[in-house]
Amino acid sequence: MGYRGHFTDETLPEPMTTRQSFYHARGKIDLPLLISIAGAGAIAILLGVYLGMHRHFPYQWVKDSETALQALTDSSLHLSSRVLTDLWGPAWTEQRGVTVHDPDKVYQGYTLYTSGHAQKAFLIDMDGNTVHEWSLPFSKVDLEGIHSDAKPENTYFRDVYLYPNGDLLAIYVAYGITPWGMGMVKIDRDSNLIWKFLEPCHHDISVGEDGRIYALTHRITNQLPKAFDQVVTPVINDAVVVLSADGKKLDELPILQALADSDLQGFIEEINEKRRFAKGDILHTNTIEVLPQAIADRFPFARAGQVVVSFRGRHVIATLDLETRKMSWARRGPWVRQHDPDFLPDGHMLLFDNQGWLGEGGRSRVLEFDPVTDEIVWQYTGDREHPMYSEGRGRQERLPNGNTLITDSGQGHLVEVSPAGEMVWEFVNPIRETYDGKSYIPIVSGGYRFAAEDLPFLNP
Repeated sequence: MGYRGHFTDETLPEPMTTRQSFYHARGKIDLPLLISIAGAGAIAILLGVYLGMHRHFPYQWVKDSETALQALTDSSLHLSSRVLTDLWGPAWTEQRGVTVHDPDKVYQGYTLYTSGHAQKAFLIDMDGNTVHEWSLPFSKVDLEGIHSDAKPENTYFRDVYLYPNGDLLAIYVAYGITPWGMGMVKIDRDSNLIWKFLEPCHHDISVGEDGRIYALTHRITNQLPKAFDQVVTPVINDAVVVLSADGKKLDELPILQALADSDLQGFIEEINEKRRFAKGDILHTNTIEVLPQAIADRFPFARAGQVVVSFRGRHVIATLDLETRKMSWARRGPWVRQHDPDFLPDGHMLLFDNQGWLGEGGRSRVLEFDPVTDEIVWQYTGDREHPMYSEGRGRQERLPNGNTLITDSGQGHLVEVSPAGEMVWEFVNPIRETYDGKSYIPIVSGGYRFAAEDLPFLNP
C-alpha cells in the first residue's frame, strides 16, 4: 500500500509532461539527456536478459515481483459487472428450473448444489423447489481479515458436504485473487457457524468412514523438493490436509514432496522438462477422495486410506498414500483437464472429462473406464439441444439405480442420464443477470443426490 499522508496544493510538484522532459526552456531537444536515457534503457534490457538466462542475483527478486504484480493485477480487475468473471457464462437457454423429469426412470430424492452467484447451498426436490438453504457470508467468518482482498460478489461455496442432521461443510473460493482458496467452515442446519478452518482450502472435500475430513490447500512458494530443481519458481504448491471431525488439523502432506519421494520418475521428468507453467500453477489439483475399504479392495493398485487426486494441469489422476508419504499410482488417459475421478464398486472409474470430446454436443463428456486396461466402457457427451461444456469445474455421481448425475458447471445445469444415455432429469440454474443486452447464467457446483431417508433433518 502506498503512502496516504496529507498534501496541500503548495506541496504538490509542478506536473511535467513527457514532451517537456526532453526540451530546454528555449524549445531545443536535450540530446545528452535523450542519449543517456536510451543508453540506460538498452543496458537495463541486456542486463535483464543476462540475469534471466543465468538466474544470477537479483533475478529471483525480479521474478517474484513479476509474479506478485500478476497476482495483484488479477486481484484488482475493475470489471463493470460480476457476470464477466468465470463464475458466470452466456445463458444458452432461457428455461429455468426442472426442464426434464421422467418420474419412472429417475433416482428419487433431493439434490444439493451451489451456485456461483452466492455464498449459499441449495437443496431442491425433484420438481426444483428449494426445500432447504444454507447461507453464511465469508465476512462473518473471516473476522481477522485474512482474505479481505476477496470481493463478496465474486465469492461462493465451491464444494459442500452434507451430514444427515443438516450440518454442512463448505469451502469458500473467490475469483480474482491468488491463491483463490479461502477456507472451510462447518455450519448447522440453520447456518450457524460451528467451526472454521481459514487455511487456503480449495476445490474439494472428502469425509472418511471415521469422520476425518480431507481437503486441499495451496500456497505460493519458492522452496521446492530437489527433484524439481529445473522448475521456475515461485509456484503454487498444493497439499493434502486432514482434519478431525471438529476441525483440528491432524496432518499435512505437500503433494510435490510426495511425488518427489515416489517412484514415478516419468512424472517428475515431465514436470522438469516443461519448467514454466501458467501463473506458476504446476499441478492445479482439483479433487480429493479418500478410499474406503470396500472400494479399495476392487483395485489392485490401491488400498484403504489412500486418497485419489486429480491434476488438471497435467491431465493426470493419481493416488497418494498418507502413511508412506508417497504418490503410489498415476494414470494419464484420453481425457483433457479432467475433474472428479471416482472409484466405482465394480472396479471401474468415472470422471468428468472437461475438454476431451471433439464431437457433437460440446467439448465435455463423462467417461467410465477400466483403470487397469484403459478401456472406455461408457460415456455421455450431450447433444445439440443439451450441450455439455465446462472449461473448468464439473462433477458426476453414479446413483444407486445405475443412472449418473452430472454437474455441467459451465452451462449452469445438472442432468441425470440413464445407462442408455437417455436424459431423465434436468435442472437449469434459475438465476439470470443481464449485461450489455445479453443474458448470463451463473455456474453450478456440487450436484449431489440424496434419498429421503438419508436426510432425517428434513422431517425431525
